[in-house]
Amino acid sequence: MSVGLLIITHNKIGQQLLETATVMLGSSPLKTASLAIECDCDLDQSITQAKSLLTEVDQGNGVLVLTDMYGSTPSNIANRLSDNNSVVVITGINLPMLIRVLNYPRLNLTQLSEKARSGGHDGIMICK
Repeated sequence: MSVGLLIITHNKIGQQLLETATVMLGSSPLKTASLAIECDCDLDQSITQAKSLLTEVDQGNGVLVLTDMYGSTPSNIANRLSDNNSVVVITGINLPMLIRVLNYPRLNLTQLSEKARSGGHDGIMICK
């Protein structure tokens, strides 16, 4: 079993990142789901959907939840899921972060969370 991955973002950002990463890698080694939050969403319904997807991807080793912008509606929904130690939420999803996560499917939740953070951070560069 491995850690599950849930991506919660504005519109279809997460779905597009996941599709891109999957094409680049050939497949997704983690059980993954994506939830698109529209600007006019029903908050209660979106939280219910997020909880359902969380249950769907959880294989018993925890779930890493990646979201786009801290303090936004997707982030707030994600943080409503992290009421126990089996869910870690990381904001600022980008493609390097997602690729890093998918490249280390055998890590535990704590280790995978650190890989996600470092992948997102290290993937940002000023190009001269």
